[in-house]
Amino acid sequence: MKTAIIATLVGSAAAFAPAPVARVESSLSYAKELDSMAGVSNEVGGKVWDPLGLSDYVPADWARRAELSNGRSAMLATVGWFFPTVFGTFDSTDVTTTDPIDAILQADPQWWAQWVVICGVFETWKYKQEMQGKSFLGGAEPAVDYLKLWPEDAAKQEELKLKELKNARLAMIGIAGLVSNHLLPGSCPVPPGF
Repeated sequence: MKTAIIATLVGSAAAFAPAPVARVESSLSYAKELDSMAGVSNEVGGKVWDPLGLSDYVPADWARRAELSNGRSAMLATVGWFFPTVFGTFDSTDVTTTDPIDAILQADPQWWAQWVVICGVFETWKYKQEMQGKSFLGGAEPAVDYLKLWPEDAAKQEELKLKELKNARLAMIGIAGLVSNHLLPGSCPVPPGF
């Protein structure tokens, strides 16, 4: 009788034991086309830098276009950050400060509406140019190259792409540091007055 009770208890206890799970091997899988894109250089250890694995979810070309677009905006933002401090403000009655964050808040809402409209016009024009096979990334005939700076040599084109990408990345880090230091003084090593 004891044997039957022990066998029943052991059998019922096995029902609550975890089921064996097959071991799954995984590895970092990023888009293979990233290896051939500009930007894999010394600063990122000679390999693709994608710590969040975003290349598994978005096309690599789209991510690069977004990186360059945001980098170009960051370059302009960095210049805009220093411009009023170095050169002063324009004659204006609504924006009277050289503080970039305060200037954003002082600007008339009408100005912001105009800014949104002009950005939309530029984006529409860029889209139409891309539909005609022109490029803003240097992969094809440039849509805008008034100074004829785009080289004919493929090696020089790749060098120029890498320079722009590195400057864009630096500008994104730079403007993030400037804003951080503005909101949390002393959080970044920024010269006084900026």
